[in-house]
Amino acid sequence: MNLTTDIIKHEFKEGLPHEFEIADLGQLYQEFPEILTTSFRTGFYHIIWFKKGSPDFLVDFKPMTITPDSLLFLGKDTVQRFGKNNRFEAKAILFTDHFFCKTELDARFLRSSILFSDLLSVTQVNLQENESAFNDLFQLLETEVAHEKDTSQDAILKNLLHSFLLLSERERRKQDFVKIKKGAELDHVLLFKDLLEANYHTLKKVSEYAERINITDKQLNHATSRIVDRSPKQMINERVLLEAKRLLAHTHNSVKEIGFKLGF
Repeated sequence: MNLTTDIIKHEFKEGLPHEFEIADLGQLYQEFPEILTTSFRTGFYHIIWFKKGSPDFLVDFKPMTITPDSLLFLGKDTVQRFGKNNRFEAKAILFTDHFFCKTELDARFLRSSILFSDLLSVTQVNLQENESAFNDLFQLLETEVAHEKDTSQDAILKNLLHSFLLLSERERRKQDFVKIKKGAELDHVLLFKDLLEANYHTLKKVSEYAERINITDKQLNHATSRIVDRSPKQMINERVLLEAKRLLAHTHNSVKEIGFKLGF
């Protein structure tokens, strides 16, 4: 794939009754291929259900192995790009934090979900063993999103989506999932990851993140080493380098300009 064009930032579509949408990606690809074959990132979540075909697809420079009847879970701000001249059928559930996180419990669930916060890889779920249950829930979501808006629609969509996520987590745990034991160390790593995503431009010291989590540098280092087998400093460097790669590949900025933008 040619990676020389600027990254396009897509915001959630205006005019929808909720920050929730089900999009036909296969149809969009056929009608407007330039949208999906140009590198883009979004400020919202994607659940992509690939039904037929195995398209070329990059997520943050990494080629994904796409198989039919599989789900792909993408968090906010990942850079995505489809290859050209592909044929596939896929639908995507799109939603924002604002739509799903009605309470702190909702926010905690989404932040710690193995679907969007898998610390080791992009989450994929094969549906061949349990496709009918997912089909039933997906059809309920499609029916409800097409329903005339009323006072109950927002809650119904959110609850159906929550059920879809829970079912996906259950199915993910049955497959090649590396289980990470819950506890204080995992909580610290997830908090660090959230803080890093928001502050990697300006905060480069481990101590700055540890202070915000209210733990010592040693405790943070121990947590990341046990959970993801990397030091906090490695994770900081990797996040900055990923953004540098994104900017080098997808903008016309000079190395000096990129270094300044990222705090070097």
